[in-house]
Amino acid sequence: MKNGKAKNSGEKPNAQKEETAAEAISSGDNFINELREPRWSVVSFEKCAAKNLTYDEAVRKIAELEKQRVSGLCLITDDAAKRISGE
Repeated sequence: MKNGKAKNSGEKPNAQKEETAAEAISSGDNFINELREPRWSVVSFEKCAAKNLTYDEAVRKIAELEKQRVSGLCLITDDAAKRISGE
């Protein structure tokens, strides 16, 4: 050891475990399931406009509010909405 640094073990510095096909499919399924869960909120600069929506419902809600010229719309998780609203 020189200057407090360990010797290189031979591994690549940023080596990551390769994902198997089954793991990739499983993580993709989890992602799709999260979009279908009622866990999404629509917030504006002023308030939480809607919560407990599926992702598709939240997208439709944003479109509806955009027609009403509501500013600062964002689609976030219910958990994040709770944190910014102080619940």
